[in-house]
Order: sequence, then C-alpha cells, then structure tokens
Amino acid sequence: MTDHRPASSPEPPYRLNTVTVRAVWGWLDRAWADICAAPFSSLLYSALFVLLGFGVTGGLLLLDMAWAILPMMGGFLLVGPVLGTGLYEISRIVEAGGPPQPFAALLAFRRAPQGLLFAGLTFTLLLLAWLRFVAVLFALSFPYVGPSWADLVHETLTTLDGAVFVAVSAGVGGAFAVVAFVIGVIALPVMIDQRWDFFRAAHLSLRVVRANPAPLAAWAALIALFVGAGLMMGLIGLVPALMLVGHASWHAYRSLVEFPDPA
Repeated sequence: MTDHRPASSPEPPYRLNTVTVRAVWGWLDRAWADICAAPFSSLLYSALFVLLGFGVTGGLLLLDMAWAILPMMGGFLLVGPVLGTGLYEISRIVEAGGPPQPFAALLAFRRAPQGLLFAGLTFTLLLLAWLRFVAVLFALSFPYVGPSWADLVHETLTTLDGAVFVAVSAGVGGAFAVVAFVIGVIALPVMIDQRWDFFRAAHLSLRVVRANPAPLAAWAALIALFVGAGLMMGLIGLVPALMLVGHASWHAYRSLVEFPDPA
C-alpha cells in the first residue's frame, strides 16, 4: 500500500510505503553493512558522544546531583534522533557510492543547518522538560533524602515512595520518549537527505508512523533495548548501540519513504 503526494504540492512528490515487522531486520542488516563500509567514521562519531556522556555524568557527581544521572541517561532516548545525524550522513554517502571522510559525520549539519538547529532546540527543550519533571518528582518523593548516590539508591529500592517514584518516572519518561520517536524517527533522516525544514519533516514522520504502527513500534522497542543494554554496560555499550541504531534509522527512512531520483 502506498500514499502519493499530489504533483502540484509545493513539497517534492514522495511516496509512503507500508512494510511488515520483518522489515526491521532488514534495516539492521543494512546498518551492519554500513558499519563495515565506514567503520572508523561510525566509531569515531559514536565514541565522541559516549565521551560526552562520561563528562556529563562526572559533572553531575561533582555538583552533588547524583539523582539526575539516571534521568539524564533515560533522556538519551529523547535526543537520540539528533545524535544520530552524523550516522545518517555516513549512510547517505555510502548509499551514494562515495567513501565517507573521517569527519563527514561531524559536518552533517551543513546539509540543513537551520532545520537541524531548530530540531536540536526542540529535542533539547523536550529533554529539559523531562529533567524538570523528574527534579520536582524527586523533591516531592524524597524531601528528606540527601543528594548522595547511596541515599538515592537506598530510598528508591527499599521504600514505597521509591517504588512510586520509579513507576511514575518510567510512565512519564516513556510518554516523552514516544513523542520524541514519533516526530524524530523519519524527520532527521529526511532533513539530511532532502534538506527539509523541521516542521515539514516532523509532519512526514508522524504520517509514516500512522501508516506503519506495528513495524515502528517494534523498531522503537528494539531501540530501547539496544540503548538500555548500552547504558547497563556503563555507557561503553552505547558505542555499538548508537552505530547500529543510527545507521538502521537511515534505512528505515529509505524503506518507508521514496522520493523520485533527481533529474
């Protein structure tokens, strides 16, 4: 089943495809091919963000804000579409048959600077809203708990207030993650590919999700699984997780949306 844009539309004509859940494995397979085609570029780009994660974690500990470490890690799912921008660019170059330069991923913003800047601000605001919610919930749940990591773990794992805090945080965090996924899963790749503005790209992403709810729900679950496993490995596991998810997201976009070849 396909959905065609009218030729008279001010946007470039495109076609929305519907796929099955099995298509997800094809995206992962092609992602692995991209990693093999550009291992250094993919590894360098992903490792830089993991190093940034270590820096943020260390800074929170120095500021006695240990309570914010886990929410910040969870927030990775909120800004993930933006973090994958460089990997989309690597996949685009590999698909076009050109060898990606080592720092091509870091220059991906030049494809659509204004749109990507607005996208970055949008997802950053979403992350800040999530962190503010957790801060308020933490203050209400543990008004007499100190900021140390040990105090936080003890209260979270051994008290009823801790169980409520975890349950509410997980539920609201999941809702934030769904919003980020729905507007970003296709938006960022199409901005890299077609140089669209963020609003048009986000609207297209919403349409694609509505047309393919089951495959994209499965893809969202796999993203959460890969990222969660990477976080449990002390952030180091995020390097392969980010590479795999980023490249596969590009191929998800290419599978779900077709633009005519340029004349």
